[in-house]
Amino acid sequence: MTSTVVTNIGELVTVDGTRGDELGIVHDAALIATDGRIDWIGSASAAPAADRSVDVEGRCVLPGFVDSHSHLVFAGDRSAEFEARMTGTPYDGGGIALTMAATRAATDDELRALVGRRVAEMRAQGTTTVEIKSGYGLTAHDEARALRIAGEFTTETTYLGAHVVPPDARDDRAAYLDLVTGDMLAACAPHARWIDVFCEPHSPHAFTEEESRRVLRAGQDAGLFARVHGNQLGPGPGVLLAVEVGAASVDHCTYLTGEDVEALAGSDTVATLLPGVEFSTRSPYPDGGALLDAGVRVALATDCNPGTCYSSSMPFVIALAVREMGMTPAQAVRAATAGSAAALRRDDIGVLRVGARADLTALDAPSYRHLPYRPGVPLAHVILDGR
Repeated sequence: MTSTVVTNIGELVTVDGTRGDELGIVHDAALIATDGRIDWIGSASAAPAADRSVDVEGRCVLPGFVDSHSHLVFAGDRSAEFEARMTGTPYDGGGIALTMAATRAATDDELRALVGRRVAEMRAQGTTTVEIKSGYGLTAHDEARALRIAGEFTTETTYLGAHVVPPDARDDRAAYLDLVTGDMLAACAPHARWIDVFCEPHSPHAFTEEESRRVLRAGQDAGLFARVHGNQLGPGPGVLLAVEVGAASVDHCTYLTGEDVEALAGSDTVATLLPGVEFSTRSPYPDGGALLDAGVRVALATDCNPGTCYSSSMPFVIALAVREMGMTPAQAVRAATAGSAAALRRDDIGVLRVGARADLTALDAPSYRHLPYRPGVPLAHVILDGR
């Protein structure tokens, strides 16, 4: 067992609610980790000896960002679609078919290399945990393949066979739904922790409330935990369905009614906001600050994908949340760490306390406030297992 002391931390953002303020900040701090777990937190002057030392020279240190919503297993390019949206073409989910064709045509090694580069890009910006969905294969073989590859990079894998109804199945939606809840589910469940569905009545390519309920219940019966894409393109049933089935998270939440907010506030379902999508689709931003004021648990994630947000940057997401969604810097940092950990039903990440994983992000800055204050600047450096 090897211990590491991370010392000379100017501002340690623990996000530990037992430490008083919202972010549990400790100044002039040190932290000791042994074999990837935190053993001790306190004043740098009182730090016990350790086998090795990392001096962060007065930097701010906070939990590694938790990106609880991403679609990294894909091939192809949709930059022309982005350009078209910037000139007024609305998003409806149809472009997913282009990514599906490219992804099906890619080899395992090609997909593995693409995912590896994207995960490395995330790590370079402070992300230490990432959830990865399938959803661009949409056959039993290709969805299972995507999940196997995703599982090489994270334990947080999500089966999303119900992303859209693919073009080759649109003449028989019922048959495709049978596949998603039958043979495709059987092939994918051994490689997934979660099941997700794009519940969106405003898109002809997505799934209705009843179809979505069937998908989620089938996944739960197979031992998977539920997540929901909901209320992205307009008001809809996604939020209430997520609460009904006990989903850990309902993601997007761009269009919410008072009933949606009340239901979320009275449940354990986290509202995961994806402001990079609003940025990339010219959609209205949800009011994250109002959700927090209403008692809703809020997470932030990138939704890194080729169509609606090809950004892997959690610092960018934090800056957007502060600039556009009514959240304070402290609220945004908490949502990107402990909030996103809750969206994955994890209490060992997104927080710095004794017993938690020693997944740290050090900033080239004295305070967490520099994340929204200096958007686009590469401030974050991941420290994993003391390295």
